[in-house]
Amino acid sequence: MTDRPSWSADEALDELYAAHWRQLVRLSVLLVRDTGTAEEVVQDAFVAMHRRWSRLREPDKALAYVRQAVVNGSRSVLRHRGVVTRHAASQLSPGSRTGGDEAADAVTRRDTVLDALRTLPERQREVLTLRYYLDLPEAEIASTLGISRGAVKSHASRGSATLRDLLADHLTGDL
Repeated sequence: MTDRPSWSADEALDELYAAHWRQLVRLSVLLVRDTGTAEEVVQDAFVAMHRRWSRLREPDKALAYVRQAVVNGSRSVLRHRGVVTRHAASQLSPGSRTGGDEAADAVTRRDTVLDALRTLPERQREVLTLRYYLDLPEAEIASTLGISRGAVKSHASRGSATLRDLLADHLTGDL
């Protein structure tokens, strides 16, 4: 997009959408744990970007803006349904899956990791998701979340340690 800064919002967002839609939906899914809701969050982020395109000072940073809008939209969803999500999560039984095939085990392991990720404080969960899912560098994570690089390191360290402790029993033989 930097080659053609005179692109209209439609042209620029068509390209951005085609190149990054799936990745942004996956990011939101990791945060909100629901594909339909994640797609709505991403769609809302693109709509907001389209409305504000003419005010965007640095069009080459459009992806960063949309990514930040997705994280913020995911936060809003989580705040809105926080109590409901906690009650729904507490009602899931770990033994609800039957069968011993590898696919079921992989799904169970993935669900266990996502459940453990969900127990982390919001900021730690966001930092780990941006770092390990999107492979963003610390500076970009800091910019996306509006925090310092030192805070990114701290949240990543604490979150990783907590996940290691939470998953130690589950991933060593229970599954």
